[in-house]
Amino acid sequence: MDTQNSSAHPHPQSRNSGKNHPHRRTRGQVNARPGGVIHDNTRHTARFTVIGNHLAQHRDLSLLAIGLACHIQSLPAGAPVDIKSLAARFPEGPTRIAAALRELETHGYLRRTRERSESGRIVTRTVSCNQPGRHRDHDTSEAAPPGPPPGPPAGRAAADRQREPARRRALPAVPKPAYASPALLQAATDVLAGLRRTDPRLLLSAADTEHLAPGVAAWLERDLTPAAVRHALTGDLPTDPLRRPAALLAHRLTAQLPPPPPYRAPEPPPADRHPLRNCDGCDRAFRAPTPGRCRACRADLTHGNRTS
Repeated sequence: MDTQNSSAHPHPQSRNSGKNHPHRRTRGQVNARPGGVIHDNTRHTARFTVIGNHLAQHRDLSLLAIGLACHIQSLPAGAPVDIKSLAARFPEGPTRIAAALRELETHGYLRRTRERSESGRIVTRTVSCNQPGRHRDHDTSEAAPPGPPPGPPAGRAAADRQREPARRRALPAVPKPAYASPALLQAATDVLAGLRRTDPRLLLSAADTEHLAPGVAAWLERDLTPAAVRHALTGDLPTDPLRRPAALLAHRLTAQLPPPPPYRAPEPPPADRHPLRNCDGCDRAFRAPTPGRCRACRADLTHGNRTS
């Protein structure tokens, strides 16, 4: 009679997929990439701010600019958001915070205007936009314009994109002047057209010049000479060939934008000069609003009346 081996398992064991294949997903396991983020979210019911992914995942904004925009959008209306207040709140210095504010202003998340208060002081009004391009004026209540009509179906649109040639990448946004007069834009265009004389690689097309002209005008509006703007755009250029010179100039116009000039009170108007007249007493020329006698004759006349 055969004896049973007590050390043998009563049933064959299956292979442990988790032990031998740690990267193989089992049934019910979370479908996530190894090492990626796993969200442990809780629904907010109070004290929260809605931030769009177009801001949180912006490809052109720096991390400091994105975080600063989220902080500003979470503040109540009327909270101070000037450079001094933000530098006192965060460890970043005024220089980095000012650069981040300029980034947000360039991409439409901030609008800053200089206005004169009732007391005569120059103040800066800051408007935060949670959706650039869809804002409305601060004092109006009109509804936003309707969106564009729906496009063709997805399949047809994909086929049209395949037939179309590769489109040129759009240039980065540039600063805008407060008042774009024709003379100011012409001066900015002349500066851009003359850059190729300093460096032949900065030969710009008409479309690139038209796009960059408002940025140069914003510099000229801040009391900079055309020579100073030309030096800032052409100084310390890389020695390698420039694939997109217009994009490089757009970046410099935005990142190196100087601050506005200090406010200077307007000079008083010159005093009115009265016309020349001939004195009725001595026929000497003198200035007066009405005909009559000069100062010397009036003094002699007054002295004679007193002695008599």
